[in-house]
Amino acid sequence: MVTFKQIEALYWISKLGSFNAAATQLHTTQSAVSKRIQELEGRFDVEIFDRSRRSACLTPKGEEVLRSAQLLLDTRNTLLAQLGAREVMFRRLRLGVTELTALTWLPILISSLRKQFPQLEIEPEVGLSQALYERLVDNTIDLIIVPDTFGDTRFMMTPLGKIENAWMFASGVMQAERSYTLSEIAEQTVIAQGKDSGMGIVYSQWFLANGVETPKVIVCSNLVAQIGLTVSGLGVSYLPKECLSHLVKKKILRIAKTSPRLPIMNYVAMYRPAQPIDFHGEVARMCQECCDFSRLVLQAPN
Repeated sequence: MVTFKQIEALYWISKLGSFNAAATQLHTTQSAVSKRIQELEGRFDVEIFDRSRRSACLTPKGEEVLRSAQLLLDTRNTLLAQLGAREVMFRRLRLGVTELTALTWLPILISSLRKQFPQLEIEPEVGLSQALYERLVDNTIDLIIVPDTFGDTRFMMTPLGKIENAWMFASGVMQAERSYTLSEIAEQTVIAQGKDSGMGIVYSQWFLANGVETPKVIVCSNLVAQIGLTVSGLGVSYLPKECLSHLVKKKILRIAKTSPRLPIMNYVAMYRPAQPIDFHGEVARMCQECCDFSRLVLQAPN
């Protein structure tokens, strides 16, 4: 039988880095904490911590178990808080997302949130990354889903998914059969997102790091419009490869092979840490489960 004391021991050892620190956190002795882990390992004949190292390091199996343990502890804490509350909890979620999220997996997330929290009032906002980040700083929004560009230690950041972008263009803009250098791409009219877009920030810095200037730029911070301008043959643009693959298959858009390749975009959920009930952390973990940038909501099923 697995107990919450064993689960708590596993969680705090991994979080604090030692059995002794976990014992202090749990107001018990180091030997008691060690015994809980030994009982847990013995019950299932698995090794959770790598004892060949000086510090408390999880084995691959331990890493796997830790994720479930954290979810279990969060669920327990939420249940205890709900039972102790006089009113319905979690009435409102102010959720900020970029356009790409809204066009792909936001409906999946909203559906999951409504099932998990039937009384939850969701206030969504679709905007550019910089504006959403400023709202989070001002505490006028609860959680944002944006590219990982801010690195602000005041906020928790849960990794979600990765976006592979590609240089795309319409027939007639460039030759599709050859590869291009970054300098050759920069000679084209580049349809780019602006300085308030997370993707625009990353790629502007990337161009500078590679010593390349883009003299002919059409700034467009609306993804749908950016796609439309590219399909219209007005220039070359960096666009999400997977969710636009149907346009590539139909040869409405073509992909330019380039060296170096565009950097991968990492998306995160950012939110303020909260105690004792980490509701926004639970929402962030639901974002992890729902995250899928592979398909546009407007795209007809195959």
